[in-house]
Amino acid sequence: MAHAKTSYVCLPCRASYKQPYHGDHDRLCPRCAEPLIHVGSAFAPPRRRDAAAWRTLSVLLNAGVRFHKSCCGGPGYRPRTLGEVRERMAYARRTGEPFARALVRQELP
Repeated sequence: MAHAKTSYVCLPCRASYKQPYHGDHDRLCPRCAEPLIHVGSAFAPPRRRDAAAWRTLSVLLNAGVRFHKSCCGGPGYRPRTLGEVRERMAYARRTGEPFARALVRQELP
């Protein structure tokens, strides 16, 4: 039986690739030879020309947020706009909550 594929992203190229997961060894982008970021199997890439969505994705990935399936389905809530990201980052600064946790919070109190 073949291994399930998972998504990898190259932020400079705005490209996503589905490849089998074989542990944590480095994979390189076929376009620019930069390291790919493992984002998980529940990832749906934005369109290449959607610069705002790629900026939002960059913030999420740099904060350590990934798109792995949970036991109940998808990866859960992820912000889709820079406004949602800014709102959650401000909340994290105010409360001292880690950025990664604030970014995946469904609703802010």
